[in-house]
Amino acid sequence: MDYNTQMKNRVKRIEGQLRGILKMMEEKKDCKEVIIQLSAARNAIDRTIGVVVSSNLVECVQKSNNDGEQNMEELIKDAVNLLVKSR
Repeated sequence: MDYNTQMKNRVKRIEGQLRGILKMMEEKKDCKEVIIQLSAARNAIDRTIGVVVSSNLVECVQKSNNDGEQNMEELIKDAVNLLVKSR
């Protein structure tokens, strides 16, 4: 599977967000501020999941279809389930 630079940069930004949140906790910042940042990180992760699944969906479907593992309907259901589970 190909994970392009844009996807990797998204994860690096999330990593930075999480480090910032940890620093806020260590500095005993207000609960509301921490929760706002945690929510922002969660949203960034959700968006990144969507990018990874959508960018690689065609590749995954084609590879599995060529391997003869599943029919197309099952592959689509699996992709949808991945997105649903990420929520």
